Amino acid sequence: MSRRILYVVNPVSGARTRKNLKLLIADETRKAGLEYAIEDSVASADYSLLEKKIKEEGFTDVVIAGGDGTVSQVVAGLMHLPVQFGIIPCGSGNGLALAAGISKTSEKALHTVFTGIAKLTDGFRINNHFACMLSGLGFDAKVAHEFAKNGSRGLKTYAKEVVKNYLKTKFYQFRIHLQGTEIHTDAFFISIANSNQFGNQVTIAPRASLCDGMLDIVIVNRQNKLKLLYQTLKQVMGGNRVQEDDAIDSRKPVIYFQTSELIIENLSYAPLHIDGDPAETADRIEVRVEKQCFKLIYPKE
Repeated sequence: MSRRILYVVNPVSGARTRKNLKLLIADETRKAGLEYAIEDSVASADYSLLEKKIKEEGFTDVVIAGGDGTVSQVVAGLMHLPVQFGIIPCGSGNGLALAAGISKTSEKALHTVFTGIAKLTDGFRINNHFACMLSGLGFDAKVAHEFAKNGSRGLKTYAKEVVKNYLKTKFYQFRIHLQGTEIHTDAFFISIANSNQFGNQVTIAPRASLCDGMLDIVIVNRQNKLKLLYQTLKQVMGGNRVQEDDAIDSRKPVIYFQTSELIIENLSYAPLHIDGDPAETADRIEVRVEKQCFKLIYPKE
């Protein structure tokens, strides 16, 4: 069966103009001898019309040009179809693409689409909302909400929001239920990671894997801001070992463990982000992995 590629392009993410990107996509796909179509992503995340198009016109691949939020929404809407997914990274962080080894350069990412290998990849659910890469409660979610309200995009704007929000950060109360274990904590943030990438080559969960059937949970507990910065950098640099779920020490500055599911009681109503996009929070967050739920095209090793 010959491949037919449906490109879904976020019209607002990234530095390259959408017109130039679409021209590049058209030119490179024609050179590869493949049939294609290009559609814009939709803010509503309703891809029922694209589902109809895929079925009627026989598309085999859906390639998403956008950031992690766009990738997550498109995969969530179409992963029940017999298609494989590719990524052309165009966001501020591009954590999923980086974790999969996909280049941030559009030309190289397209080469991966044409020559790569599709592998079954994990996702996860947060209160039934699908996520591909990384979600969280607390500080990083607050940054995501502020970044979304900012008129500017890009890494520089995101970095400014990180600094601004760090200076006025607060801690949040959580009660976490984990396979018979209960953890009470005042935390700076909780990260739920399917990917070892936070974005821009920064990792919050160094041991995380897209295909291991597990989620990496990182809880940065309450501490003074100087120690907080040190402990977060230590986690980013891989200085904390993964704790076994039956021997978690909640007194540590950083708690790091792996699980396939957990429940978080969000006692302070901490803000939530899902794959970098601000999301409506809740007082109870149920999290569970979805093993091998979609096919992602990785570069050949």
